Amino acid sequence: MRRYDPRLIIGVLLVLGGLLALLDTMGIISNASGIFWGLIFGAGGLIFLFMLVNHRSNVWAAFPAFTLLGLAVQAFLPESLEAFDRLVFFAGLSLGFWWVYLTDVKSHWWAIIPGGALLTLGAASALGDITGRDTGGFFFLGLGLTFILVALLPGGGDRSWSLVPGAMLLLFGAILGTSLGNLADYIWPAVLILLGGFFVLRFFRGSSPG
Repeated sequence: MRRYDPRLIIGVLLVLGGLLALLDTMGIISNASGIFWGLIFGAGGLIFLFMLVNHRSNVWAAFPAFTLLGLAVQAFLPESLEAFDRLVFFAGLSLGFWWVYLTDVKSHWWAIIPGGALLTLGAASALGDITGRDTGGFFFLGLGLTFILVALLPGGGDRSWSLVPGAMLLLFGAILGTSLGNLADYIWPAVLILLGGFFVLRFFRGSSPG
């Protein structure tokens, strides 16, 4: 059996890139570079996904797997769907955290927060590109909903504390979408102060003897 030689992979990639470029030049296909990188990212994502599915202990593989698969889908998107580029990318990042959460809902409940925040960021970006409007209010509504899910979804421990920041973020997001949005420069610092004070108070209550 011949020893593995990386030159084989490099050669195959060069041939594939050349064929795609030729087909693009001939007008048979379009977006040759996108297809090329989409195939590369997709292959890498599938490799990590294989590692993840076959060895559940490789939880870390969820992040490169879904990130690369998201990049692959993003590369294949036609120009007519360009507004969804960042949504697809952030959705891939988000899926990595949701996978981590689902592997152990009791210990990995924290993954709900970055998973929801990244998905919200991508959705807000796509909505802004489509409508041309400021989506700050939508973003904070999504963050608020994320913290509400922390309390509602299965997991270990009492996480009802997340209802407080969730409700505050929902309120702030709703205000941004109204005529009171001009007050956001004052409301946002107030929200930060209240949230910070809430967590500090929880810390001292949890540290108090007895």
